[in-house]
Amino acid sequence: MRERVLEILKQTRMDVDFENETLLIDDGILDSFDIIQIVSDLNEEFDIDITADELEPENFNSLEAIVSLVESLE
Repeated sequence: MRERVLEILKQTRMDVDFENETLLIDDGILDSFDIIQIVSDLNEEFDIDITADELEPENFNSLEAIVSLVESLE
């Protein structure tokens, strides 16, 4: 699953080192348009529904946080 999430992230922003960045939101690396695209792709790929309640910075600050979010919704 981690590799598939990483693939989705890289499709959205090829210029970001998702494996090492831990403050993707807090440092402004990802913007709201990136998050919308990522959420849409994750929802489709994993057949989940990321709701507004889950759109918290801590859920999107790192690859591991995003993977944990997806796992919790599967």
